[in-house]
Amino acid sequence: MTDAADVSAPFTDEELTALALAADADQPPDEDAVSFWEVTGYLPGRRLPEWYMPSPMGGKLVDGWRRRVVLFVIVSFLLIDAYGLCNTYGWVHFG
Repeated sequence: MTDAADVSAPFTDEELTALALAADADQPPDEDAVSFWEVTGYLPGRRLPEWYMPSPMGGKLVDGWRRRVVLFVIVSFLLIDAYGLCNTYGWVHFG
């Protein structure tokens, strides 16, 4: 049996490599497995970090004349692409 000092000692790179290579990649995780983020205390309860999938911005949606401008720009780009024109560099020309 190991003593208490060995239990709290961090793993070396060689030990972690040996454990990773010995693990079965096709084995499903245990039923009592916890997320890395829950273990470290960073955003407990969330499965994806904020940098991977940020939450959508709250607030009021665009309405009125601003919505018409946004739709006009989107439809313009779609029509330019539909006619086979290229507008990558600002000038509309045949691509």
